Amino acid sequence: PMKGLTMDDPILQMLPEFDAVPNSGMRKIIAKRLTESARDIPHFNLQIDVELTGLMALRKQLNERPGADYKLSVNDLLIKATALALTRVPDANVAYTEGAILKFKRVDMAIAVAIEGGLITPIIKDADQKGLAQISSEMKDLATRARDRKLKPEEYQGGTFSLSNLGMFGISSF
Repeated sequence: PMKGLTMDDPILQMLPEFDAVPNSGMRKIIAKRLTESARDIPHFNLQIDVELTGLMALRKQLNERPGADYKLSVNDLLIKATALALTRVPDANVAYTEGAILKFKRVDMAIAVAIEGGLITPIIKDADQKGLAQISSEMKDLATRARDRKLKPEEYQGGTFSLSNLGMFGISSF
């Protein structure tokens, strides 16, 4: 949630184009109650394991193609799948402010990258419109420059959806 933002707030200028749908009184009450609930009521998380045999086979097949000059990671495939899901369910590609729901017109995926002392989220802009090779290349470049602290602010500010993946470390949820 972007608590306290007004539609003329400078931070909104960093975001991709969006339609602002004013919050109804009911939407505001729902947001308030969910925030109170998250803060005040004990929670338990539910999770399921996902069968990735097909995805892993596809990754292997693509990476072993004759002449393939790049290697796709599972993360590359997750970025693309998430971006496509957001185009199919555009109501998930939104941000909440006190005044309005911001419905983004682009899918700019912010991908969590661990750096010394913290975390940063470089952005694959228009990820839904890019192929796997381009996503893979951009992600490798962004991650390297993130670790070297050489990203420009516009490369890590303004994403419409964030993705964190710790599966490569054997973590199933966090």
